Amino acid sequence: MWDVISTEFFQKALIGGALIGLSAPLMGLFLVLRRLAMIGDSLAHVSIAGVALGFLIGVYPLGVGLLFALAATFAIEKLRKAYKTYAELSIAIIMSGGVALASLLFTLDKGFNVNVTGYLFGSIYTLDYADLIVIAAVTAVVLAFIRLQVKELFLLTFDEDAAAVSGLPVPLYNMLISVMTALVIGVSIKIVGGLLISALLVIPAACSLAVARSFRQSVVMVVVIAECAVIGGLLVAGYWNLAPGATIVLLLIAALIVLLGVRKGFKI
Repeated sequence: MWDVISTEFFQKALIGGALIGLSAPLMGLFLVLRRLAMIGDSLAHVSIAGVALGFLIGVYPLGVGLLFALAATFAIEKLRKAYKTYAELSIAIIMSGGVALASLLFTLDKGFNVNVTGYLFGSIYTLDYADLIVIAAVTAVVLAFIRLQVKELFLLTFDEDAAAVSGLPVPLYNMLISVMTALVIGVSIKIVGGLLISALLVIPAACSLAVARSFRQSVVMVVVIAECAVIGGLLVAGYWNLAPGATIVLLLIAALIVLLGVRKGFKI
């Protein structure tokens, strides 16, 4: 095990995973509480299309995927305004468009399909210093946003009408939450993969909500659970030569099953 941990690529993976373990579950908690959990899947599929385009034109794929995720965020907000009664349509439409665009780009140059596979299922062991800088910057922005706006986010999450009445610019905050989510997803797809990133957003939140007794506890627990799953998943995957992204997600699911069992046991 020590031979694996001492390698440079594994240390980069631990740093990148630990950073995403901070930002992704925090944004996921707000999404789950606002019943917008599926937005992660939508933005992830669009990000994959951006990554494919990046490989096709020879531009930094993670950066292009990030730009695509941000563009999809604005598109979702526009569609949510157009379909106020059926707001979930915006997520379905953007997800469908992302899948279609990614499939189209995959067929244009089959030479990069092997590289894109890493972004579909995660390739955390291939993180380089440029990736870590981008991930660290996004994590810092997300944490600063949550720290500075935690009261406003709390009010918006639990009572949007009251937030509007109190003078809070609800549309602006909705857009900011979506933008932060897009940033997290855009830099996370190389770690757990575009097809699995929504699990890192949603499952830690589900775990914390299963046992937490307050919002403050949920915030702390969601980070602790995610970090344990990421670091533990990397160690297990490194030791047994498993897919790291899938191992992290399966550990999260196992944690959720255990916590749900514990909660049921306490009720009995």
